[in-house]
Amino acid sequence: MTAPCPAGMDVIATAGHVDHGKSALVRALTGMEPDRWAEERRRGLTIDLGFAWTTLPSGRRLAVVDVPGHERFVGNMLAGVGPVPAALVVVAADDGWSAQTAEHIGVLDALGVRHALLAVTKSDLADPAPVLADVRERLAATSMGEVPGIPVSSVTGQGVPELTAALEHLLGALPAPDPDAPVRLWIDRAFTIRGAGTVVTGTLAAGAVAAGDRFVLGDREVTVRGVQSLGEPVERAAATARVALNLRGVAVEELTRGDALLTPEAFRLTDVVDVTLTGVPDERLPAGPVVHVGSATVGARLRPLDGAAVRLRLASPLPLRIGDRLLLRDPGARRVLGADVRDVDPPELRRRGAARQRAAELVAQPDGSDGASAALARRRIVRAADFAAMGWPVPAGATRNGPWLLAAGLADELAARLPEVVARYRRLRPLEPGPPAEVVRRALELPDAELVPALVREPLVLREGRVVDGAAELPPEVQRAVDAVRARLAADPFAAPEAPDLVAAGLGGRELAAAVRSGQLVRVGEGVYLAPGIEAVARERLAAVPQPFTLSQARQAWGTSRRVAVPLMEWLDGRGVTQRLPDNTRRLR
Repeated sequence: MTAPCPAGMDVIATAGHVDHGKSALVRALTGMEPDRWAEERRRGLTIDLGFAWTTLPSGRRLAVVDVPGHERFVGNMLAGVGPVPAALVVVAADDGWSAQTAEHIGVLDALGVRHALLAVTKSDLADPAPVLADVRERLAATSMGEVPGIPVSSVTGQGVPELTAALEHLLGALPAPDPDAPVRLWIDRAFTIRGAGTVVTGTLAAGAVAAGDRFVLGDREVTVRGVQSLGEPVERAAATARVALNLRGVAVEELTRGDALLTPEAFRLTDVVDVTLTGVPDERLPAGPVVHVGSATVGARLRPLDGAAVRLRLASPLPLRIGDRLLLRDPGARRVLGADVRDVDPPELRRRGAARQRAAELVAQPDGSDGASAALARRRIVRAADFAAMGWPVPAGATRNGPWLLAAGLADELAARLPEVVARYRRLRPLEPGPPAEVVRRALELPDAELVPALVREPLVLREGRVVDGAAELPPEVQRAVDAVRARLAADPFAAPEAPDLVAAGLGGRELAAAVRSGQLVRVGEGVYLAPGIEAVARERLAAVPQPFTLSQARQAWGTSRRVAVPLMEWLDGRGVTQRLPDNTRRLR
């Protein structure tokens, strides 16, 4: 029997030096053993990620990610801290601040963690006051700012109630996650359970998951068979939450830490990103940093652009979005840098000075709708789904046309250029009513001809796949006469009405010229008017005649008189459909 999603769950990660009592403190808070492996317990340190959970006195449910403290396991530490919103910093009263403490705090600072609580452990072994004051002063200079500090002893239980109360206060101040956001669950564990199959775990930072949901995992689609949260089956889990998902469609051997379950079409994989560093170090930037995001770790090549802006080429693509915070770790030194993702689809840098110009754009790029407006203005036209997958909101003033998103004002700009495109086409091809939509697409550099109708403004109209001058709309009585001629030509395409018949129908020179301009008739010669599409019909009939052919053979194939056949043949010669030979015969080109 499954339960509904547990309400009010929060996730917090521990951070601190090995042997400073993180795991013991987690046991004191939750009553659970976070160390998972016999090797960890034998050696007395957390090698991999450990997890425990409890219900606080207020009823709030808390999951704790106990991360490794040993320097050799910093990669695992980053995997644990990355996806969670708050940290519990642990420093021992009998040891104090250490190099490894500084390393972990550097990671939290580079991640931009703003919500934290300090626990000074082993306060039964030494006076915690000096360490408490020293560490709070150090933390004040980081992204965490003024951090509350509680002295505790996991052995005697001293300070544990006060720490629990402080946790309640800290968690109550965390920003609310978006349960309707797309899911990007970074996998931190994958294993097999007999009778269930493949199970993955991770911290759900946004969105929700339920049995039956489908997600993209690499190049495949997988289905969630079941959901657990805090050790219990649930119908649905919403962020923020620690979740275990039973998956159908993938074997555990095909999974690694750092893979991500993604809402279909909501994310785009990228291996080139432009980022701005949260602080430019005095030392030289590493040419080949290790990039950490979520639980993923990939190598990269770094290209400085200018100042704090750099371009990263990742060894393998990641599902990144605008606003993601990356950690860049120098494998040759004990330092990490924070980096904010500014573009997941950056432009090529080909011209001299392009890198410096690009850096200036990235540093000046605003967040939110203003940043989205600038990004869309550079791209001009983009698929709306792709733009959203980059992490941008729909900017103010943007135009939505089917699946496409146009920068503010671009539709009006392109519509203003369209009359000249039509006029130029008519000058080059005076016998055609106007350019086909595909010609307009190329002239205006549109990604798809389906955008053309949205740019056609009066007096232009889209008729039979062409953009024509709608100012040539015919008066009702003239339109009726033209419709009668077109009906006659539909039955016999080469039966051009004679001049007296046209005059009798009210179609004089001006009316016929207007009908030609509107694309309803084609003038192939003096006094000879046929329907649009006559070129294709004439070619089709001539293709059945032995090549080369005489005018008489063409006239017979068309079933018409010399009055029509002579100007029509010359019209086809002029358009390059037929070629006149020295003996006055012709052949199709």
